[in-house]
Amino acid sequence: MNPILLIEGVIVLLLGGVLGYVIRHYVAVSRRGSIEADIEEKLLEARRKATAIEEEALTKARETREEVKKIEDRISKQESRLDEKEQEIGRREKDVREELEALRDKEKSLIAKKEELEHKEHTLSKEMERIAGVSREEAYNAVLQKVLHEKEDDIQLRLLKLSRDGEVRLEEKAKDILVNSVYRLANTEVASFTSSTVVIDDEEIKGKIIGKEGRNIKTFERVAGVELLVDENPKGIVVSCFDPVRRAIAVNALEMLIKDGRIQPAKIEEFVEKAKKDIGVFMRKKGEEAVLECGLVSIPDQLIPLVGRLYFRTSYGQNVLTHSVEMAHIAGMLASELGADVHVAKAGSLLHDIGKAVDHEIQGTHVEIGRKILMKYGVDERIILAMQAHHEEYPYETVESVIVQVADAVSGGRPGARRDTVERYINRLQDLEALALSFMGIEKVYALQAGREVRVFVTPAIVSDLQAQELARNIALRIEQELRYPGEIKINVIRESRSIEFAR
Repeated sequence: MNPILLIEGVIVLLLGGVLGYVIRHYVAVSRRGSIEADIEEKLLEARRKATAIEEEALTKARETREEVKKIEDRISKQESRLDEKEQEIGRREKDVREELEALRDKEKSLIAKKEELEHKEHTLSKEMERIAGVSREEAYNAVLQKVLHEKEDDIQLRLLKLSRDGEVRLEEKAKDILVNSVYRLANTEVASFTSSTVVIDDEEIKGKIIGKEGRNIKTFERVAGVELLVDENPKGIVVSCFDPVRRAIAVNALEMLIKDGRIQPAKIEEFVEKAKKDIGVFMRKKGEEAVLECGLVSIPDQLIPLVGRLYFRTSYGQNVLTHSVEMAHIAGMLASELGADVHVAKAGSLLHDIGKAVDHEIQGTHVEIGRKILMKYGVDERIILAMQAHHEEYPYETVESVIVQVADAVSGGRPGARRDTVERYINRLQDLEALALSFMGIEKVYALQAGREVRVFVTPAIVSDLQAQELARNIALRIEQELRYPGEIKINVIRESRSIEFAR
């Protein structure tokens, strides 16, 4: 082997080792410097964060101390006010206690004085009787006889005056009766709003309807809430009732009874219930006809029976459903001419009196009731705005609302459309029924004979026989105090008990 090459190899190895050591040492020193720098930077960052946290904590502590001080000041003031109030209450309590004691002393003093006066009065009365030689009753009778003797002429004149005044009042009453008779004769169209006639050719059927001792006719009137006039028409029976729905149910039930022939209380109740269902179907049919006639097929299905129910309502003698349909046509023409929404105007007109279908069952004006009904069934807001202003309870917010009000005025204001006296008559009867229904334990109430009789049916489990008599008197007193009416009204409270069992 060549020594030179060997030496060169050793030298290269030594140089490589020295170079590697130097490089490793440099890398280690560089890395240590970098780590120390990172550590120093993190320490600085931590110190900055600690300083920020400390400053924030100090700030919050100062704020908390200030808030606590405010709360303490407020509590201190409240405690001071409470102490003052307690002291004031203590003073007032003391004053009240002293006044109460003074009043008690005065009461005792007054009682003692009253007893003393009563004793003196009794003593004086006895002394006067002893001096006069007559008793108190004898003296009273003697004075009365003397007054009667001395004032006999005056008493006779007063009696004569009372007699003349009585004659005047009787004459005025007779004139009122004549005027009412002439009025009823001159306004025969009113009968079409308060009575209906069921044609009966066979007198035997009439007898069956009356029943033994009037049992059947009484049952019918009680169940249907109408009055049957058998002798008014020789060819039929007149069904009289101010409520068109009850009258229609009664007529329908009576026709079914006549057709069936088995007229007795159980059948009467059965056919009256069936007639109620039939009238419900009839009202829905009338509602569908009105909606189709006006071309308003988008009206919710739940509203159609209520629209049909208006067929049995009148306003100042005018049929409400006919009036509403007429309004819808007028409003449609007006809206078309003015460039307004025809559908909204017609729908607002048809539904403007929808509240009258249930206004006897719900408190509030028919406008407010109608708004709630339309909102409940999701009717278009524009239609509600159009119908709610027809009595100016709400402002006119759209052109259609003005059109509905104009259509209402045109339909109701035409000659012969309305009769105010019929509306007042029906309202008076409705007020009678509503007043009687306001008492506890009442099942149903019917106003009959043009409001001269009110039949009240009570719940036997709630009202006893003795309470029924007292109830009749209380209803009569309420009517005298709250309602105005001619003549007198008979209050007939009926309490009927039934026991029903089934054999199986």
